[in-house]
Amino acid sequence: MARNKYDIDETLQSKFDFKQLKRLGVYLKPRRSKFVFVIVLMLISSALGLLSPMFIRTILDTYIPEGNKGGIVFLTCLMIGITLVCAFILVLKVKLTNEIGQGIIYDLRKDLFTHLQELPFSYYDNRPHGKIQVRLVNYVNSLSDLLSNGIVNTITDLFSLIIIFIYMLLISVRLTLICMCGLPVLLMAVWFIKTRQRKAWQISSNKQSNLTAYIAESINGIRVTQSFVREDKNMEIFNSLSSSYRRAWLRAVLYNNMLWPCVDIISIGTTSAIYVIGVSMLTGNSDLMSAGILVAFIQYIGRFWQPVNTLASFYTSLLNAIAYLERIFETIDEPVLVHDAPGAGEMPPIEGAVEFNDVSFSYEEGIRVLNHVSFKTKVGDTFAIVGPTGAGKTTIINLLSRFYNIDSGAITIDGVNIQDVTIKSLRKQMGVMLQDSFIFSGTIMDNIRYGNMEATDEDVIRAAKTVCAHDFIMQMENGYQTEVNERGSRLSAGQRQLISFARALLADPKILILDEATSSIDTETEIALQRGLAELLKNRTSFVIAHRLSTIRNADKILYVDHGEICEEGTHDELLKMENGLYHKLYMSQYDFLNR
Repeated sequence: MARNKYDIDETLQSKFDFKQLKRLGVYLKPRRSKFVFVIVLMLISSALGLLSPMFIRTILDTYIPEGNKGGIVFLTCLMIGITLVCAFILVLKVKLTNEIGQGIIYDLRKDLFTHLQELPFSYYDNRPHGKIQVRLVNYVNSLSDLLSNGIVNTITDLFSLIIIFIYMLLISVRLTLICMCGLPVLLMAVWFIKTRQRKAWQISSNKQSNLTAYIAESINGIRVTQSFVREDKNMEIFNSLSSSYRRAWLRAVLYNNMLWPCVDIISIGTTSAIYVIGVSMLTGNSDLMSAGILVAFIQYIGRFWQPVNTLASFYTSLLNAIAYLERIFETIDEPVLVHDAPGAGEMPPIEGAVEFNDVSFSYEEGIRVLNHVSFKTKVGDTFAIVGPTGAGKTTIINLLSRFYNIDSGAITIDGVNIQDVTIKSLRKQMGVMLQDSFIFSGTIMDNIRYGNMEATDEDVIRAAKTVCAHDFIMQMENGYQTEVNERGSRLSAGQRQLISFARALLADPKILILDEATSSIDTETEIALQRGLAELLKNRTSFVIAHRLSTIRNADKILYVDHGEICEEGTHDELLKMENGLYHKLYMSQYDFLNR
């Protein structure tokens, strides 16, 4: 699909959606008491801090003309005391707001990661992993400052504006009206910039997502890149994506920086007008003007435009946050296609009788991958599934594990429809070794124990011995405590498969699924492995997908699948007797190849 490419931009929302902020408020709700306490503290600090110009007016207009030194000292000490109290409140505010903001970030990231773990394989099939990662890390981190300081500061600044406006009216109504003449100009500037600014940040987030997706893809494919000498071409693509991100970011920052100069210009213009009018009134011996009034009013003007500038910056941060929240909540809103049905119960202890009854499935609407597939297994049967690439073999076992929902038909285990039970209770009783042998960063012991966290060291070693992994593990520097990197880059493909196999076996499942489990194991190890598995597979239903037909000769039944249908079914000997059969041709082609 197109959206699975690193160079395809994601769809932009055309409207500014305040619902995103409302949803963010859900994360604030558990911390509302602490949030309200911080707001109250900041309002007290703001109200106290705004008294200083009034004190200065009193000193200039009353105490200095009267020669009241005691009054001057008292108000000076009072202003120092207020400053100390405001400083203490500010320290406390920073501590509490960071706790609130980081708590929200933690919960948001936890919900996002939890949801990602519940999403079906199809979600990851259709998206570059880098574009998923950037939402979980970069976008969530980008909200930190907004949540830690932005909201509290905005409420405080709004309150400060109201108090300053009241104080300005008390000092001089005429000068206040002159000051307010700049607001309509500011509103026009905001209206002009806001839409362009928001779209610019949306485009910037898209370009960042594209770049991150390509970096992740390049790191994962570095071996292929170096093998085919693609470094120069990859660098060309990287430079193109990086340049696009740089241009988008610079354009967004340009719009960001257009607002505060507007505020500063309006502030300087109105302040200059106040100086001219105030000084003319003062020299004209007007009863409505004094030195104290002019100085106090000028101070309030400076304080008035400062929160206006802060609010303009917050609006910029808000636009950025909305762009990121759209992506974050878009991921959280992604439907969990494979989920527990209402009233789903626990899967009873599995014995292992599996039945596919007229099952059809498609990854994309209208394109059938499985077409009316039906078969039954007995408890303890080993079922092998063979066929050409893309025939639907892996799809069958993915449906049995409920990684996808079937389109029609039914899959039952011991007569219980797997769609009527919880997914966790089903998968806990199944062991799956997928085609991609993923190794996590950590010790070999931890990787094997991943299939059963309650297993003892002895259990882990026993499972490793069963799959013939014990010998090569003990040859490593620290044995089972040897640290391996993500994806097991220190291990060979065969060693990774053996560790993954031991992990699946350690879960002690009643149904064991092996998808190309021995594809990367040498012939000698494979023979030893088959001997070890013979005991393990007793009384355990197993499904084995293999291209090497030598690994499935002893299967109780073999299904030959092609074009999403079961074309042939029987034991190895039964299918070989069908000389014109598909299985016979496949077996003979491998036999001829090995004997050349």
